[in-house]
Order: sequence, then C-alpha cells, then structure tokens
Amino acid sequence: MIEETDLLKKLKQAEHKNSAFNELVAQYKERLYWHIRHIVKDHNDTDDVLQNTFIKIYKNINNFKGDSKLYSWMYRIATNESLTFISKRAKQLQISNEEAQNLAIKNLKADEYFEGDDIQLKLQQAIATLPEKQQLVFNMRYFQDMKYKDMSEILETSEGALKASYHIAIKKIETYILNLS
Repeated sequence: MIEETDLLKKLKQAEHKNSAFNELVAQYKERLYWHIRHIVKDHNDTDDVLQNTFIKIYKNINNFKGDSKLYSWMYRIATNESLTFISKRAKQLQISNEEAQNLAIKNLKADEYFEGDDIQLKLQQAIATLPEKQQLVFNMRYFQDMKYKDMSEILETSEGALKASYHIAIKKIETYILNLS
C-alpha cells in the first residue's frame, strides 16, 4: 500500500500515472463502493457511479491542490457523483429526489447483492426520510465509522454542524422505527 503523498506524486507524473492510478483504484475502490452504495442503494447503479467517480478522478488529478487529503477529495467527488446520479434518475422518472430514493429502497429486496434482513431494510427506509445532508452524515458515521474531521473535509462543513446533524438523524431514525412497531 503506497502512502498517499507518494501515490499523488506518481499520479502527477505522466510516466507513472497509469500504474499509480491502478494502485489508487485497488486501494480505494471498496471504500468508495460502499460510500456510494449507501447513497444510491442499488449495486449496478453503484458500479456505474463508481466508474464515473474514477474517470473524474483520473481526468482531474492534476487539478488536485492538496488542500485536503486525497481520499477526502475522492469522497467529495463520489458524493457529488452519487447525488447527481439520483437527481438525473429522478428527472428521468419525473419524480422528486426523495421519491427516487424511496424507489431504490423498494427495489433493495430484489437486489441480489443486498444481504440485509427486514431490520436492515427498515433502517434504509428510515434513512431515506432524512434530509440529504443528514443521510450523508449518518451513512458516513454509522456505516463507515468515519471521523467528523474527515467528514468535515469531504462535506465542507464544520465538525460541530456534522455532530448536530448526526445526533438529529439518530433521533429521527429512532422515532421512525419506533412508529413502525
């Protein structure tokens, strides 16, 4: 596993860019896959968004200034690609983004790659009721155990605001699930 700084140097050198990019993909594809999957829900859609994310990373790596960690920058791209995907899907179906999310959750049971049970499905339904930012914060913290500092770089929001969003999201999810009982 190459250190981020060494990887970045190689990515910016024409003669090493392709091999360094292959290393970057190997190093980050699983984490980015799950980050995207928690947003778009469907495995096939996740694969498409992941591919678009890596294409964007490859094309724009020379524009990366190093103001944040490389992985934070990549997560920001993955997040934006995921949200753009949901918006495009909603537009195609002529429904709201929220309705598109709910449709994706309804289709989760049919997704051969979904390994969750009824409780996991209810959790996904509860998450879908949250505003977009709270969904992102909850998914990053709960499923990926991401630090607030890292989320702050990715979402370009203060740690305090993220902690508040996470706390509110938890309360809303608890209320949603309790009301199902």
